[in-house]
Amino acid sequence: MSQVLRQHAEQQFAEELDALQKADDRPRPPNWKLSPWAVLQYLMGGKLSNGFEVSAKYIGSPRLMEIAVSTLATDRALLLYGVPGTAKSWVSEHLAAAVSGDSTMLIQGTAGTSEEQLRYGWNYAQLLAHGPSEKALVPSPLVHAMKLGKIARIEELTRIPADVQDSLITVLSEKTLPVPELSTEFQAVTGFSVIATANNRDKGVNELSSALKRRFNTVVLPVPASQDEEVKIVTKRVGEQSRALQLPAEAPALEEVRRVVQIFRELRNGQTEDGKTVRIKSPSSTLSTAEAISVINSGMALAGHFGDGVLRAHDVASGLLGAVIKDPVQDSVVWKEYLETVVKERAEWKDLYRACREQI
Repeated sequence: MSQVLRQHAEQQFAEELDALQKADDRPRPPNWKLSPWAVLQYLMGGKLSNGFEVSAKYIGSPRLMEIAVSTLATDRALLLYGVPGTAKSWVSEHLAAAVSGDSTMLIQGTAGTSEEQLRYGWNYAQLLAHGPSEKALVPSPLVHAMKLGKIARIEELTRIPADVQDSLITVLSEKTLPVPELSTEFQAVTGFSVIATANNRDKGVNELSSALKRRFNTVVLPVPASQDEEVKIVTKRVGEQSRALQLPAEAPALEEVRRVVQIFRELRNGQTEDGKTVRIKSPSSTLSTAEAISVINSGMALAGHFGDGVLRAHDVASGLLGAVIKDPVQDSVVWKEYLETVVKERAEWKDLYRACREQI
């Protein structure tokens, strides 16, 4: 069989989860695979008492992860909120993997998500042949999670129409999903909870109703606090993805990663990291950490397949152009101005300046 391109978290990190389970002697909430302490260890990484090394899944404030884990240990649902690229989906997946051992009970929110996709639908062949029955009912991942006492994940909650969002209210408050067609209901088993993600930058965002907001505990995931922290995240994820993709290129030099991260941070924040150039125009794109990872991976693919296997300035320039310029008119002006006023003035960045200018 061909190799899966991307394994689920519980498969990819099965060894770590198993080691944590064996070393975990702390109280576990009902139906949890690990204790809250062990879930935090899995997310933040570290060395266990037996010497086993657990890799960090989230690089940032441990307190935020403590709040997220403790929320799931109560009867409140968890909302991970923030700008794009702040690891909301990543954290959601790993929380579900560590708590339930299953991160696959997922509903992807879109403008076209219907109430049936959140609750349940019907097998119309069975419905026409035998009428309404539990056999004809098609349960959603949310219903499966309720019946099994696991975590259900809802991605991009604010992209779902407001009237569909509100169908969650009864589930979150009463832990029950009525099925009026069958005069019955699904009751959640102990261990059930919901992790939703949402960002405030998407077009077409539907504001959550106050009733729904009250049923979530919101944890805002920030952009990396410092350049060093963001470089660490990018370096780690690039290493993991390049191995998975089997890119025929050397690991990127730290300096190249640092340059990409610095460019993203400066354009995102509207000023240079050293504070010398106070005003920089920001492009329309978000320029998230995830996009910085993509730029480096794209450069490594170019270097590996069409170069000498070493990531250089002209490989990075191609990815930068695609990441920054989303609006061909507005963003082109912003990018050219940044090149001339910032990149050109840095003596150690002359190679990157020339490579970027060649591709405009």
